[in-house]
Amino acid sequence: MNFVMKYRLIFAGIVFGALAGFLYWKFVGCSSGTCAITSNPLNSTLYGAMLGGLAFDLFRKNEQKSSE
Repeated sequence: MNFVMKYRLIFAGIVFGALAGFLYWKFVGCSSGTCAITSNPLNSTLYGAMLGGLAFDLFRKNEQKSSE
């Protein structure tokens, strides 16, 4: 449980990014089917989850331990 609380912002970014990726596929998508990411809903959702997790990780504070 401590792991989940420590990285909750990243998990929120993964969920938000996955939802955004799926909605992008649903409403914008790729009409020709040749787009590598947006032609398949699974690819679009996974790519969005990855980018969401990375983007939300930018806002996480670094925990530095003192060597004293």
